[in-house]
Amino acid sequence: MPDIDSILHVAPVVPVLVIERLEDAVPIAKALVKGGLRVLEVTLRTPVAIDALKAMKQVPGAIVGAGTVLNPAQYAQACDAGAEFVVSPGLISSLAIAAANGPAPLLPGVSTTTDIMRALDHGYTNLKFFPASIGGIPALKAFSAVFRQVRFCPTGGITLESAPNWLALPAVACVGGSWLVPAGEEINPEQITARARAAAALTSS
Repeated sequence: MPDIDSILHVAPVVPVLVIERLEDAVPIAKALVKGGLRVLEVTLRTPVAIDALKAMKQVPGAIVGAGTVLNPAQYAQACDAGAEFVVSPGLISSLAIAAANGPAPLLPGVSTTTDIMRALDHGYTNLKFFPASIGGIPALKAFSAVFRQVRFCPTGGITLESAPNWLALPAVACVGGSWLVPAGEEINPEQITARARAAAALTSS
């Protein structure tokens, strides 16, 4: 099982996926991997999310994790499904304890200095900055000036056009992107692969 630091450096963008139909899971994963994005975050926001995660894990080259994990029960569910990493929008003590003793590395979300201090207290130095649209780049620059040991994955409201500005920051390892497969959009594998190639061509600092 890879550690979270190595996962965040596989590609400059991690697709954040809301899978509504199970039959879309494998075509989406194949299209993204073909385009050069191997790390895939399946958010636990739909009834088929866990089964979609299991299906996507069968795609060669894919590194599949679970997102929107809110508590220890969901963390255990994601691990049982074979998640290679877990992402949460925030961090509570019970989730931190579960992840410390669990098989999948956790990328906890933060949005304030207190959040970051709590995460550091639990031993986390790789953090999701969420939602990135609140505070934006000025906030992350301020955070990184204080917390120089932390590397961030900003997520929420980032686009292909704005991603380079985030990736130019030394504290940013990669960004999370929902634009690769927008929720509710009809699945077009060729279009998804084209978007993935454009995202994979971005460079981080």
